[in-house]
Amino acid sequence: MKIGVAKEVEMGERRVALIPDTVSRLVKQGLEVWVEAGAGEQAFFADAAYEAAGATIVTDTAHLWREADVLLKVSPPRERADGQHETDLLHEGATLISFLDPLGNPGGIKRLADRKVTAFGIELIPRTSRAQSMDALSSQAGLAGYKATLIAAAALPKFFPMLTTAAGTIAPAKVFVIGAGVAGLQAIATARRLGAVVEAFDIRPAVKEEVQSLGAKFVEVKLEEETVAAGGYAKEVSDAAKQKTQEAIAEHVKLSDIVITTAQVPGRKAPRLVTGDMIAQMKPGSVVVDMAAEQGGNCEGSEAGKDVIRNGVTIIGPTNLPSTMPVHASQMYAKNLLTLVQYLIKDGVLTLNFEDDIISGTCVTHAGEVRNQRVRDLLGEPVAAK
Repeated sequence: MKIGVAKEVEMGERRVALIPDTVSRLVKQGLEVWVEAGAGEQAFFADAAYEAAGATIVTDTAHLWREADVLLKVSPPRERADGQHETDLLHEGATLISFLDPLGNPGGIKRLADRKVTAFGIELIPRTSRAQSMDALSSQAGLAGYKATLIAAAALPKFFPMLTTAAGTIAPAKVFVIGAGVAGLQAIATARRLGAVVEAFDIRPAVKEEVQSLGAKFVEVKLEEETVAAGGYAKEVSDAAKQKTQEAIAEHVKLSDIVITTAQVPGRKAPRLVTGDMIAQMKPGSVVVDMAAEQGGNCEGSEAGKDVIRNGVTIIGPTNLPSTMPVHASQMYAKNLLTLVQYLIKDGVLTLNFEDDIISGTCVTHAGEVRNQRVRDLLGEPVAAK
């Protein structure tokens, strides 16, 4: 069986799906691994390192895509500079494993189904202990939370830690993290390591203990409705609950030097939590890092990929933060994919047991059909056959 590793074509994407170490492990299992020439360059993994690990370097992109039995990527398939769409390069019956953005781009999923590609959306890995080692969404979110805090520290015109100097004592920075998922918890931990005083908010009361274990204060708001969706993610709440949340966090935003927002709801526009009025109340020189900027933003006025200054407050809307740390992002993502590939391939054969929650939950297309019901709903297709 041939495992192909594609070179990413998305602007700014520096990660690679497999690194030489994971290639070596697959080769030792008797699998043939083809790596597109230059696939690891942006992540500082040279073609020679892949060859030393047992991979075959392929210079012909179309040949690699056409001949691979299982194609591994980071970003969803897209149109190339030569006008060809990557999905059309796959042969019928091929398997694709990648981030696919199925709820944000259902048309791309339909295209894969029409091509009769078996596609696994890595962001759909169930959040269970059994699948934890395959959970690339979490591994990459952790990197993003770490980097967001560093960006905030670099932009803040103050120290993070408390310092006692000859010129007097300098008070520590106050950081407020909104959303205590994987990214938020890593942001909290990083801010604490840098010496800041940290508060955090999440609509899910169950994360209070995790926040406190990192040395942060948990800002609690009691909402009279369910706030947790399947898989432990935050659930989209009513307008009344959103209003109550905004009122509760307004004072904390006002008193913070840095606000880091991470709140996202899969398949939906990010909830607006920090309003323009809140920004107007913040001290000049304060910083907001909106990690949900690509999904519409948690902060009013944030723009994806831009720094915006309002009332003296810098609002940063970073995009694809894991890609800014391509070495470790690729290392972690490659380990996630390695575990999934080893789970799917038994004795050199792709084994699809759709009674298995990992396989059924992650496989979005197979045998010409869209299997994921939420994507089918977006496409207006009937309920999938069992």
